Amino acid sequence: MLIGVGLGPGDPELLTLKAVDILKNSDKVYVPGRLAKDLVSPYADAEILEFPMIRDIEVLNSLWKENADKVAEEARKGTVAFGLIGDPNFFSTFSHLKKVMRKHYPDVELATIPGISSITSFAARTDVAVESSFEVSDGSEIGYKIHLKATQPKSIVKQLETEGYTEFIFAERLFSENELIIRNKDEIPEKGNYFSIIYGKK
Repeated sequence: MLIGVGLGPGDPELLTLKAVDILKNSDKVYVPGRLAKDLVSPYADAEILEFPMIRDIEVLNSLWKENADKVAEEARKGTVAFGLIGDPNFFSTFSHLKKVMRKHYPDVELATIPGISSITSFAARTDVAVESSFEVSDGSEIGYKIHLKATQPKSIVKQLETEGYTEFIFAERLFSENELIIRNKDEIPEKGNYFSIIYGKK
């Protein structure tokens, strides 16, 4: 099993209890750089995997495959954690690693432990309150939309379809005993509640 573990913005005190538990109990821990290694060091002796910032696609693909080979070998034998700054599912190295793993090693189970992302870190450190809809961008074309407080999920899906979104997930009360996740668009309910979320992907 391979688990992407969010380490937060860089403050050791902002690691979650869940992250610490996974790091302590994993059979092997990998990280993508020195900062992540330092954050992990109180709990595990992590190995750094190199992910260079280069533009040569052939070289990049070769390096990603090489790293995936190494991770898969360990993940097939036990639990492997991949610790990284921020959150594993937001603009992260782990998101791409997951794609490579799913392509070449579909038998390896994948999971993620959320971490405090740069978005919420920014709001906290700059004392910015986000009280209405907002856009997050790295300059690329918008390909995803997350709709909070989705009290009318069916209607929201229909509207998103007119905007070019084709894949949807309905989620409610995440990480609670009453958690609900629906990936089949046809099963998304007419009504949600304050804790309901709709995710759309183009």
